[in-house]
Order: sequence, then C-alpha cells, then structure tokens
Amino acid sequence: MIALDTNVLVRFLVDDDALQADIASNLINHPDGVFIAKTTLLELEWVLRHVYEIDKKKLASGLSGLLGLPTVTVECVVQVAQAMGDFAKGMDFADALHLASNHEGVLTYTFDKKFARLATPGRVVLATRKATSF
Repeated sequence: MIALDTNVLVRFLVDDDALQADIASNLINHPDGVFIAKTTLLELEWVLRHVYEIDKKKLASGLSGLLGLPTVTVECVVQVAQAMGDFAKGMDFADALHLASNHEGVLTYTFDKKFARLATPGRVVLATRKATSF
C-alpha cells in the first residue's frame, strides 16, 4: 500500500495539469492500494474549497467518489463516513471531522452557532458563561 499527499489527490480530482493528473491517476490505481489519512482529507477539502472555489455540493460529491474507489483505504473510515454525512448536511468539513474524531459521549464546546445547530443534539454545546458553570 502507498499513501498519497494532498497535491496528488488535487491533481486527480481537478485535472488541471495533464501530466500530473495522469501520474495521479496511475498512483490512485496502484495495485497494492492507496491510503489516505484524515489530515490529508482535511487539507484536500480546504484546498479545493479555498483555492479552487469548488462549491460544497460538488466538493462532497467529489470526495465521496474518491473515497468510494476500490483501491482507496481511508484512515478511521467510520469517523470519516460520519464526517462526510455531516458535511453533506451543511456542516463545515473540519468541524464535522473534529466532531467525528471525538470519543463517544464527549461534549464539544464551541462559539460557532452554526456548528452547534447542525451537530447531532447533545454532542456540541455553545460555550457561554452558563455552559461553563460546572
């Protein structure tokens, strides 16, 4: 198995450099399989959204397609699947991945109202003075 860096995955998905896209395609089809770390996915989503300005719906579809390839193994697949589900529902990908990576039953405190609203009830709490009265 080999691991791929974010820039290889970007070339594979965006295909904006013919030579590198061809190399990336060959790598993604490596006979021993490909490993993608959670941190690589986090960076990949950021680059595609901020540098290439790909909208969330297309981004979610592209990431899902990548992760569904038969040669791809992703780190902590259950966590990533949960994060992808929350991302598809409108949550920021980084927030979704952080939340999915937390231990079961652990509350996440945030100042981000949208994150708290989109999270599964009982998983994220808005950080207020009242919320910090333990």
